[in-house]
Amino acid sequence: MILAKTEAAGERGLLPEVLAFTSSLPLDRQLLREDLAGSLAHLTMLARCGIVPRQAALAIRGELLKLWDLDPLQLPPEEDVHMAVEARLTAVLGETAGMLHTARSRNDQVALDMRLWLRDEITGLRSEIRQLQRAFVDLAVNNIDVVMAGYTHLQRAQPVYFAHHLLAYVEMLERDQQRLVDAFRRVNVCPLGSGAIAGSTLALDREMVARLLGFLDEKGRPVVTQNSMDAVSDRDFAVEFCAAGALLALHISRLAEDLILWSSSEFGLIRISDAYTTGSSLMPQKKNPDVAELARGKSARVIANLVALLTLLKGLPMSYNRDLQEDKQRLFDTADTVRSTVRICAAMLRNLSVNKAACAAASADPALLATDLVDYLVGKGVRFRDAHHLVGEAVALAERKQKSLDKLQLTELRTIHEAFGDDVRDVFNLKQAMARRTGTGAPGTAEVRKQLARWTKLLPEGTKP
Repeated sequence: MILAKTEAAGERGLLPEVLAFTSSLPLDRQLLREDLAGSLAHLTMLARCGIVPRQAALAIRGELLKLWDLDPLQLPPEEDVHMAVEARLTAVLGETAGMLHTARSRNDQVALDMRLWLRDEITGLRSEIRQLQRAFVDLAVNNIDVVMAGYTHLQRAQPVYFAHHLLAYVEMLERDQQRLVDAFRRVNVCPLGSGAIAGSTLALDREMVARLLGFLDEKGRPVVTQNSMDAVSDRDFAVEFCAAGALLALHISRLAEDLILWSSSEFGLIRISDAYTTGSSLMPQKKNPDVAELARGKSARVIANLVALLTLLKGLPMSYNRDLQEDKQRLFDTADTVRSTVRICAAMLRNLSVNKAACAAASADPALLATDLVDYLVGKGVRFRDAHHLVGEAVALAERKQKSLDKLQLTELRTIHEAFGDDVRDVFNLKQAMARRTGTGAPGTAEVRKQLARWTKLLPEGTKP
């Protein structure tokens, strides 16, 4: 139970129970370096504008630099990281420390810290996504000739190259990259100088602070927020990142599902290294794809973080409200979760082998080329809908005769339609069938090699975003 604040307690400050309830320090202490960087830039501006005396600024700067390598766990117990830093400065500098907070509020301070932190997280995540993309490309190159059965509705559909399937995930991840690039532009805006809600009457140089902290556009011009009320209450940038993170997690979850299915005894298309699987506590024969399952499972919390953040913001009046303190847990957890998941998945892919014999056996199913047989009839002048129906009759005939589609005799096929000719056998040549898929983005032999060459060039070893 939270105790009522007595008059005596009021003289002493917040009750311990209230401080514990309201403190964000356990979470935002990881913003220590961002808070120090923002303070150093703000202090430099105050000194150059003549608002804080030079000697006082030098003294404060020296103490701020001493805190740079401080373990955040050693910060004194305060409401948040900003007050904890101020308490450390005050303990050494006394009243001089109070000059640092001139013309700023914790409202614009935390908005700045989060943007600084998120810029680095986006850059790091983009680099890790690049490494995951590269792992896909390397696995594809190493298995460039492997053909597998492609699936729709989890039923065998048509033959595709294994490399083509992997490159589908590379394309997904590229869209994730683009979303992060776009989100970065809106993160990279400096809110400091907005104060609590209405800025300051002092003559500040907000653009100087933006330059010092690297809030610059593509032409090197400083970028600052244009409305003080929006600046301190805006968390769109956090929502955008969490949304991009949720889509990224969703893509990884779909990958994980494929890997789980492919590694099962029923499919047996791949083998995941023992380093990324676990055994059963009861059944000695089991080899469980735990890493893939956890990657799939962690997507749920990332999606939940997005929903929680949207729900947090949806009913807030303008401008800053203490509710916003709850944003950090969702934002931090999303960043930590997607980054660790991307890293572990890249490592898992590099320790995965393909069962080429199992892939060959599945792709050898003549039924996978039924659509090619439709195209064959279309090439003979039969209307597509009629051709589709005729091949359906051929499939039914093969089932009645208990033989595969490619084993039907020409005479049998001609009882269905006279357009079937001697060249119908070529339809079931898998190598030729793959070569016939020549359209851009198709899983054809030449096109897959072209796409692999493109991605190999775009994603050289050790590439950065």
